[in-house]
Amino acid sequence: MRHAILGAGGIGGLIATILSAGGDDVTAVVRAAAAATEPREYELERADGTVRASVTIASALGPDDVIDVLWVTPKATQLRDALTAVASARPRAVVPLLNGVDHLATLRETFGEAVIPATIAVGAEKLAPGRFRQTSVFAALMVSERGRAPLGAAAGILERARVGVVFHADENSMMWKKLVGLSVLALTTSAALSPIGPLRDHPRWRPRIDAAIAEVVAVARAAGADLGEADARMLVFGAPADLKSSMLRDVEAGREPELDAIAGVVIRHAEHHDIPVPAIRALTEDVRANYAAITAGTAPSPAAPTPRTG
Repeated sequence: MRHAILGAGGIGGLIATILSAGGDDVTAVVRAAAAATEPREYELERADGTVRASVTIASALGPDDVIDVLWVTPKATQLRDALTAVASARPRAVVPLLNGVDHLATLRETFGEAVIPATIAVGAEKLAPGRFRQTSVFAALMVSERGRAPLGAAAGILERARVGVVFHADENSMMWKKLVGLSVLALTTSAALSPIGPLRDHPRWRPRIDAAIAEVVAVARAAGADLGEADARMLVFGAPADLKSSMLRDVEAGREPELDAIAGVVIRHAEHHDIPVPAIRALTEDVRANYAAITAGTAPSPAAPTPRTG
């Protein structure tokens, strides 16, 4: 199969390296300024060793490029700009691995029914151009049932590389299930500037976690998702104690966090269904304040979080 990867960050690098090492053709679409220096050999560090594979580098794709699957993996904040490099391509399938749910509508404006909803649960980071690390023991890809035929061969490669692949008939619930757990983990850790473990039994943070879970589950159910608080609590309280969300890592590094894709979508759906979400709103403002403080060089101390009470 022929794959293209849009977004050569941690997730894109992981997918690209595994598929190429498994024998498929992979093209990494990177920014024009980086195309000349991007390595043609990718390396992925995993717990059991390093995977190396060759990739083709391109700065854009056009209608004459034959692509079976376009994997879309940039940050949500970079999606619209990144899409300009592939907007004229005609891939047979488009698989986005972004946070949130609103990106599906954005992609369907360009690619129509070729878009196959999917989510991924894995820790991955970019160490340098062409070098990536899988930071979690687990790796699981959840895909709409519509992707079973176009992704069948690629799913086999991923599974042989210990990336679980599960196809879901209820793609709406699949998408919201990840967002429910992710939103609580991302917002609480980024608001407190702390891994999730110390917050789960903290006398001031535990009530905020519980309130956030209740709110996002109510919104997800109003949006038609079939899930309950037990699903969200399993994701939040089952996470490793030392887990730092990708949003927290972005805030700590002074990178723009994906607030609109993660919190904004919850708030917009809450407003549409007339559901109050004061805990989510307060956490969002705390994250925004932390990001502003860090970029201004006046960051609050993570050892002494000052949570809101409302």
